[in-house]
Amino acid sequence: MRVLVIGGGGREHVLVERLAKSPRVEQVICAPGNAGTDEVAENVAIDAGDNSPGGSRAAGLLDAFVQLASDRRVDLTVVGPEAPLCAGIVDRFQAAGLRIFGPTAAAARIEGDKAYAKKLMKLAHVPTAEARIFQRFIEAKAYVATRETGVVVKAAGLAAGKGVMVCPDSADALLALERFMVAREFGAAGETVVVEELLKGPELSVHALVDGQTIYVLESAQDHKAIGDGDTGPNTGGMGAYSPAPVATPEVLAVVERDILVPIVDALRNDGAPYRGVLYVGLMLTAGGPKALEFNCRFGDPETQVILTRLDSDLVDLLDAVVDGRLDEADVRWTSQASVCVVMASKGYPGKFESGKVIEGLDVAASLPGVQVFHSATKRIEHLTVSNGGRVLGVTALGDDIADAQRRAYAAVERIHFDNAYYRRDIASKAL
Repeated sequence: MRVLVIGGGGREHVLVERLAKSPRVEQVICAPGNAGTDEVAENVAIDAGDNSPGGSRAAGLLDAFVQLASDRRVDLTVVGPEAPLCAGIVDRFQAAGLRIFGPTAAAARIEGDKAYAKKLMKLAHVPTAEARIFQRFIEAKAYVATRETGVVVKAAGLAAGKGVMVCPDSADALLALERFMVAREFGAAGETVVVEELLKGPELSVHALVDGQTIYVLESAQDHKAIGDGDTGPNTGGMGAYSPAPVATPEVLAVVERDILVPIVDALRNDGAPYRGVLYVGLMLTAGGPKALEFNCRFGDPETQVILTRLDSDLVDLLDAVVDGRLDEADVRWTSQASVCVVMASKGYPGKFESGKVIEGLDVAASLPGVQVFHSATKRIEHLTVSNGGRVLGVTALGDDIADAQRRAYAAVERIHFDNAYYRRDIASKAL
């Protein structure tokens, strides 16, 4: 079979790599892909959508993807990023009679509109942070000025993983509101904001495959959003991850499935948006139990790197089962090994940074036992691989346990060099 993967980041590289390993797959196409996917798939230069806040160009690209899948007789399309999903790429493919893994636009709204997600959580009695939704800056400003405790300010729309600011005091919250609603730092994504109470506790990422009825919870992972060691500095799209997460005990995961995943999937179905695809919930494990921070309608990045490297089953079989509504028949197996991913970024990210830096040492790093280097923002210029964005590489390693995987990942990182490379030095340390 032929498989098309839409996207060009680290998440898409690991999806391409796992799909290419399937004995059922004769060819993988990736659009647009990167220098890493080019080694295992055929890259096609169709942008997966405007990755600037809001994904404003995504809707205009759907026809090109439908045409590509039709012309190349693609048997299954897998969508990586959220922008095309929220723009309705699944609806367009289904209308054209093409098989595609992912939720419809109505179901993807769970990520594309945080205000909608918050209302749906309340309706479904999903435990989450108390919140207020605002569309006018003056009202939001008046509200945060009265708060005596910290809040979290979120742009309601798509903001490439950066539209969340943790604000310990009202001054920080006012600054966040000004950036989102006045300066329009994230464009239309910040026209509506969600102001939440600031929850305390360890964070956890839980991904589940959903076929409309059946829910299968994948292995757990923990992401590192902040740019700096010790979870300091502004949030990014993710600076590293590890799996499994020790805090994700069987008891915790049972509560997450019962009190969060099942109710939200039921609520989406009752709202006329049955969910098929992968549903990712970001959680805070509070003293009162797990609470949902947000839902995403796609695989996380870099969580996908650490989750799928631990998968022993054929990924194509699992995705097929979701698309066909027979997830209850799927055979899912996992390695007992742990996985750690360290993101190497361009210095200055998530703010201003320079691209076009030559990357050296990739082959040496990838030759180390248990190591895979997934490309997040790279491109080829003749025989050279160069940086092409903020998060450049996801250096991922399997090990006997978290400590072993961490050691292997950082040993690989030390063998890779490009000008102004930056990475956190404490990825997975909280698990130890």
